Amino acid sequence: MIVLGLTGSIGMGKSTTAGFFAEAGMPVFNADDAVHRLYRGRAVGPVEAAFPGVAVNGAIDRQKLSKALAGKAENFKRLEAIVHPLLREERQAFLERARVDGAPIAVLDIPLLYETGGERDVDYVVVVTCDPEIQRERVLSRPEMTVEKLETVLKQQLPDGEKRARADYIVDTGNGMDAARAAVGAIIADLKTRGPRATKDSTRDSI
Repeated sequence: MIVLGLTGSIGMGKSTTAGFFAEAGMPVFNADDAVHRLYRGRAVGPVEAAFPGVAVNGAIDRQKLSKALAGKAENFKRLEAIVHPLLREERQAFLERARVDGAPIAVLDIPLLYETGGERDVDYVVVVTCDPEIQRERVLSRPEMTVEKLETVLKQQLPDGEKRARADYIVDTGNGMDAARAAVGAIIADLKTRGPRATKDSTRDSI
C-alpha cells in the first residue's frame, strides 16, 4: 500500500483536494479531525491534568487551551508530549485498517507535514497550491479572520514555493475544481504504476 502525504498552506484548498481523493475511493486520514476527536476523548484527562481548567463539559475548550499555552514554548512541548503519541496511534490504526481493506493508496492529510518532518513517514507528497491573491481572498473571507491572524499562521508554515519545490505532485486549485479533481485522478493513476518507496522512514511522528 502506498502512503501518500497531502499538505498545503492555509487557504490553498487542501481539504477540498482531500475530498477528491475520498471521492475516488482512497481512505483519507485528517490530522486536524483526529486532534478534535482526541480533545473530546482520550486526550481530555491528560491535557486537563497538564493545564487545569481547559476542559469544559468533558471536552477540551480550544480557546481556553490557547490561553493556557500563552505562546510559551515549554507549554507547547508539554501539550505535544501528550497529543503526539495519541495521534500517532490514531494514524497507525487508520493505516492498519486501510491495509486490511486492501486500499492501494492511503492518504494522510497533514497541514504541517514538512514543518514537522512528516515527509519521512510517507512514500510521496502532494502539495496543494494556488496564487497568493486567491489564497488571501479565500482566507480573509472566513469568519473572524484578519490580516494579522493570517500573517501569524503563514509565519508558522513553510513558504508555498519551498513546499512545491519539495513535492512529488502538485495540485493547483486556482484553476477550478474540475481541473483539481482531474489532477487528483492523474496522480492516483500515476501512483498505481509506481508503488511504494523502499526507503521510507516510518519512525517519525508527524502532526
